Amino acid sequence: MRRLLRDFSLPAVVAGFVAVLMGFTSSVPLVFAAAQAVGADAAQTASWIWALGLGMALTSIGLSLRYRQPVLTAWSTPGAALVAASSGIDLPHAIGAFIACSALIVLAGVTGLFERLMNRIPQAIAAALLAGVLARFGLDAAGAVATAPLLVGGMVLTFLAGRRWLPRYAVPLTLLAGTAVAAAQGAMDWQRVGGAWAAPLWTSPAFSLQALVGLALPLFIVTMASQNLPGVAAQRAAGYGTPVSPPLVATGLTGVLLAPFGGYAFNLAAITAAICMGREAGDDPARRYTAAVAAGLFYGLAGLAGGAVVGLLQAFPRELVLAVAGLALLGTMASGLVTALKDETHRDAAALTFLVTLSGVSMLGIGSAFWGVVVGTIALLVQQWRAR
Repeated sequence: MRRLLRDFSLPAVVAGFVAVLMGFTSSVPLVFAAAQAVGADAAQTASWIWALGLGMALTSIGLSLRYRQPVLTAWSTPGAALVAASSGIDLPHAIGAFIACSALIVLAGVTGLFERLMNRIPQAIAAALLAGVLARFGLDAAGAVATAPLLVGGMVLTFLAGRRWLPRYAVPLTLLAGTAVAAAQGAMDWQRVGGAWAAPLWTSPAFSLQALVGLALPLFIVTMASQNLPGVAAQRAAGYGTPVSPPLVATGLTGVLLAPFGGYAFNLAAITAAICMGREAGDDPARRYTAAVAAGLFYGLAGLAGGAVVGLLQAFPRELVLAVAGLALLGTMASGLVTALKDETHRDAAALTFLVTLSGVSMLGIGSAFWGVVVGTIALLVQQWRAR
């Protein structure tokens, strides 16, 4: 505990807050849509937020303290979209599918199959994958200038000044400046703030072949390919050698335990984790685990406070969230590009991985991160075969 308190810093706490801010504001509407799609009422939807916040808090804090490395977890955003698009599956059978999906994640961790797969992906491909995922947020931040030029322009100037004279506090100052400008413009939607403490509600699971094949299996594939794969890539691109299998087991078991309350799927984070792994979270990489711990605390608070904290996070204007996320991820994205392109023998494959990932293409319900790795690996195999 003494070491943890000594390692905490303001940049780490702000990085954790920005990660949670971005995670909630960007995807919590999908969670609401997913809950409604399977027939959850308002109280049950609040229980979903409780379960997801608690699960992310426990796994993020526990894993980060266990390895003293920033291990941030998240709910499966593409998984929420998948659940929201489902039809003909009621809440008990959906809960059963969530349990089955999490059990498959545990199996992937226990057998070590996923870790062996990740060990075969070259560093250049992993770094290009991460850069491609993060570049989208840089583009979104740049695009936000069109709708809020004063807000985003002021944040960019604050960030540049901070990087020049107070590099450790560049992101906190940027967030503070953006909040001040948004408040002055009346862009803060304070009416969203409200609600009560969330309460867990148990839903007994039911199992059917239709739900297992139609929801559990696709949810598992999407979570592993679109979430855990870039999550591991983010860790390795940042220089952290966190084991792969134990966190998978931890997130899978957490999903099994919390699924009856609405915790549909947990996985390693990539985008929000990159905020906690970059230099904006602190100068010393050995102390950046506190950013993930801080994010876990904020996730836990968001889960317990339910609608109040979710409303507070959603009160920030969209342009502010896009700008602070894009600026906070700028250094990590640039480092990923440098790592991806520095080796000439891997440069073509890394460039293809970056472009396919950045494109956002989705096929068979699987996002561009997976297809970026597939294309990059094929390109690398062709190059190596030609060389031999």
